[in-house]
Amino acid sequence: MKRFNLRIGHGIDIHAFSSGRPLILGGVTIPFEKGLSGHSDADVVIHAVMDALLGAAGLGDIGTHFPDTDSRYANIASTILLERVVEMLAERHYFIGNIDVTVIAEKPRIAQYVSRMQQVLAPILKIHSESISIKATTTEKMGFPGREEGVAVFATALIGF
Repeated sequence: MKRFNLRIGHGIDIHAFSSGRPLILGGVTIPFEKGLSGHSDADVVIHAVMDALLGAAGLGDIGTHFPDTDSRYANIASTILLERVVEMLAERHYFIGNIDVTVIAEKPRIAQYVSRMQQVLAPILKIHSESISIKATTTEKMGFPGREEGVAVFATALIGF
C-alpha cells in the first residue's frame, strides 16, 4: 500500500484598484475601468494561490521569493511567477491536489470568466481544471471591497508527496 502525506496551505492577497492598468484575475484580462495596483501585474488571484502553495510546502511567501524591491519582477505576468512556484514544489516532489479560491469584490462580476481562469491555471498547476474552484462573493457594501476600492482573495491549496 502506497502512503502519501497531504499538506494544506492558505493564501490571502489584497490589492487596491488603480487607473491606467488592465485588470488581470487568474491570468485572464477582464474588461473593467480599473486594474489593480502592484509591482507585478497585480493578479491578486494568482498571488493568493502562490501563497497557499508556498505555505503548504513550508516555503515562505511570495514576498520572500519575488520581492517587490526587485526590478526583475516589475510588471511581470503572475503566471510566470506561478510557474516558478510549481517548479519549486516539483523539485521537492510535491504534487498539487486541488485549489480553492474565493474572490471578494463588489465589482467586477467574474462568473463569466471563471471557466477561462481555470483553463489558464490548470496547465500551469498541472492539474485538471475541475480541480480548481474559483468563486466570488461581495461584502454587502461593507469595507474596502464594498466601497469598490479593491479586491481581496483567499485561496487554499492541497498538496501531497
